[in-house]
Amino acid sequence: MLKRSVAVLQSFLAITLFTLAAAQAASPTVKQPQVDTPKRVLFVGNSYMYYNDSLHNHVNRIASAADPALQKGIQYKSATIGGAPLWHHNIVHLTTPGNLGIKEPFELVIMQGNSTDAMSDAPRARFREKVIEFNEVIKKQGGKVALYMTPAHIKPSKFATPDMTSKTADMYVEAGNEIGALVIPTGLAFAEAYRQRPDIKLHQDYDGSHPTLIGTYLAACTVYASVYGKSPVGNPYDYYGKVSKEDAAFLQKVADETVKKFYGR
Repeated sequence: MLKRSVAVLQSFLAITLFTLAAAQAASPTVKQPQVDTPKRVLFVGNSYMYYNDSLHNHVNRIASAADPALQKGIQYKSATIGGAPLWHHNIVHLTTPGNLGIKEPFELVIMQGNSTDAMSDAPRARFREKVIEFNEVIKKQGGKVALYMTPAHIKPSKFATPDMTSKTADMYVEAGNEIGALVIPTGLAFAEAYRQRPDIKLHQDYDGSHPTLIGTYLAACTVYASVYGKSPVGNPYDYYGKVSKEDAAFLQKVADETVKKFYGR
């Protein structure tokens, strides 16, 4: 019983530090979607994207539920490699029309790095280098880049530290500002959800790193609000009843509030 109480206290303290560290987030220069109602979208990342039936599927369903006319026109693809930093991806191959079964170029490419890149100098520098390089490739295809800010770890992850949220946010905003890309504040949405409901389970208990289903749902709402410029509040999509009405309403509200605050909308 004592061990359980200690574990609960440690988890609470970790989440408290997680939320406090998010208070001083860097400011993005791009504050509006750069593609009007994107239909051809590529997600490039790792397991943070492919967990729980894949982030791109959830964003697709939210967008389609909000605007049923979009459903037939949306062409989403996801290219993910477990544990991968950005530089593991062959962005030329992925964005060349036809290689992923879509004949026209992607309008928007949403990219993420490894979740620990911001915590040391060399991976952080390489992330910036690849963002710049990949942006040039995507621009030549006529597309735009958005950067997916990953959530910080919590305990029991060995990488969980009080400054992980702020360091990660700074890394993504600095890179996004440098290339003129939209930054999606997923990590800040996680922090805000924990601030409002410290008992919510957005991370897997076994590693404190990967998202639970409702963590992915929050991420999808945040992506939708960011890249479509519309509020997810009231959206009927609940993953076919697997996300409770209470959780869906709460997470939609958090995503909406976080995006509006981050962009100053």
